[in-house]
Amino acid sequence: MRNHRRAALRHLTRIAIPAMAAFICAKAVAAEPTLDVATMPRVATIDPRFQSYNIEMVEVTGGRFWKPYGAAGAKAELFAARTPIDLHNGRLRKLAAALSPAFLRVSGTWANSTYFADSETPPAAPPAGFKGTLTQQQWRDVIDFSHAVDAPIVTSFAISAGTRDAAGRWSPEQARQLLAFTRSNGGQIAAAEFMNEPDLPAIGGAPDRYDAAAYGRDFATFRAFMKDTAPDVTILGPGTIGTGADARARFTVSAAGVDAVSYHHYGALSARCGGDRTARQALSDEWLARTGKTFAVYRTLRDRLAPGKPIWLTETAETACGGNRWAATFTDTFRYLDQLGRLAKAGVQVVMHNTLAASDYGLLDERTHLPRPNYWAALLWRRLMGSTVLDARVAPHPGFHVYAHCARDIPGGIALLVINNDRRIPRKLTLTAALQRYTLASATPAGGTVQLNGSTLALGTSDEIPDLNGVSTAAGTIVFAPATITFLTVAGAGNTNCR
Repeated sequence: MRNHRRAALRHLTRIAIPAMAAFICAKAVAAEPTLDVATMPRVATIDPRFQSYNIEMVEVTGGRFWKPYGAAGAKAELFAARTPIDLHNGRLRKLAAALSPAFLRVSGTWANSTYFADSETPPAAPPAGFKGTLTQQQWRDVIDFSHAVDAPIVTSFAISAGTRDAAGRWSPEQARQLLAFTRSNGGQIAAAEFMNEPDLPAIGGAPDRYDAAAYGRDFATFRAFMKDTAPDVTILGPGTIGTGADARARFTVSAAGVDAVSYHHYGALSARCGGDRTARQALSDEWLARTGKTFAVYRTLRDRLAPGKPIWLTETAETACGGNRWAATFTDTFRYLDQLGRLAKAGVQVVMHNTLAASDYGLLDERTHLPRPNYWAALLWRRLMGSTVLDARVAPHPGFHVYAHCARDIPGGIALLVINNDRRIPRKLTLTAALQRYTLASATPAGGTVQLNGSTLALGTSDEIPDLNGVSTAAGTIVFAPATITFLTVAGAGNTNCR
């Protein structure tokens, strides 16, 4: 009996070892594909201003906004008073201009109840029915900033009690004044939402019991007014933040009247608002995929109610309520760039990050305007990734994401964004053409610095943006270290979709 068992074990070993070897070999092949850069097909075209950003209305007017976190372990507070942002600041303008062309969205929850003072001398306090005041000079500064950094304005209008008649119906008079003032001062409003996040009416300053029917009625008034007064402005909507019944109802009553579908996405609430996210979750595939799940809801609604209309994501960041502590670190850069790559491939036309320079999710520190890791990532995207989106034809793999575009300003060239969000395992790709490599990494991902090809990125002594040079790399197998993000440009790809 013992001899029979030994013989059986030897037989199983002869079967199992080759089978396991074949399995390991197959996994290795799957993890190390060879990319045919010349034949990657085109799957989408995005707006040249695809990568854009928000400066919240409350930043422009001054007021209470999400308070940045203090020292580690300090209690997360909700709001802090802040003075109006200095839109003439040289560093702010220089760094914003480097991201252009872009759109500048000036909106947010506070915009719903902000009074535009159509006079040189604003009132000492907002009129009844409003909570804040936007002065003429402040809006002139927005217009001037928009011109200086090549970022046409996207906005929304006040909808609070001060804009309504005795029957509670919205009046466009405030919107009329803002549009007229913008035109008379040489400004350009490229697109507008009626209001910010109509599926959160109580938070946004709307009247009590402001339901989908009331929103639909007011949106119809808004659309008729805009088509008569500012027909060149793209009407966006609904600008909702949820994916439930309230958002769907507001989409239903406004879809026929929008020129482009707009929505907001935050994967979760930050700690300020009771969120329980941890930094450990920030590189997970489940977390990165959340933006795609939200988009899928809006794409389905678009296909049913507004077929063929483009889709814009007009507000997004690491988490709502100002972001978590790691929103200002390299830990969040995986989410930031994966979101851009994922949504571009899906055909989303514009993605507006919240914010340019406020609270923890700002691309720039709100006090110093110094770049955070996400800013450097945004700058590399701007310089390398073109508006034609390709299919890299790399099978989905946990912890490894590959996106392809035509390279910016390189006829026939392609650019790849390769994200290894696995914290332990290196990944590989084989390319058959020479390339330039740009790898972002951080020895302390939870810190505020990031390295490009081993060198820490920082402004020069006179705020010079450093050279963002790639490393020349021969054709062959490329290894991507754990927890790194790499751009690759292949100038000699010869891809006919990129000419």
